[in-house]
Amino acid sequence: KSDSDTYSCDIGDAQSRAKLTVQEAPVLFRQELQNEEAKEGKQVRLTCELSKPGSPVKWMKGDTVLYASEKYEIKQHGTVAELIIRDVTSVDA
Repeated sequence: KSDSDTYSCDIGDAQSRAKLTVQEAPVLFRQELQNEEAKEGKQVRLTCELSKPGSPVKWMKGDTVLYASEKYEIKQHGTVAELIIRDVTSVDA
């Protein structure tokens, strides 16, 4: 996308210009989230893999956006996004 711009070819007395527009490829899931089971009080790690490194990820529980806290750890390394839920209880299901 950063290559989008106007380019020109200059031969002194004349110049030719063209505009390049680069359309970003959509971000897709290479590996989707998998269902997990955990015992109360344990930790659960939910992982998904994306087609593009550094793509923004929003973690949600139902309609609620999750943020990093003592309960939730959010990590992203390259194309892998992880949500770690600590000390799970039945409310986390």
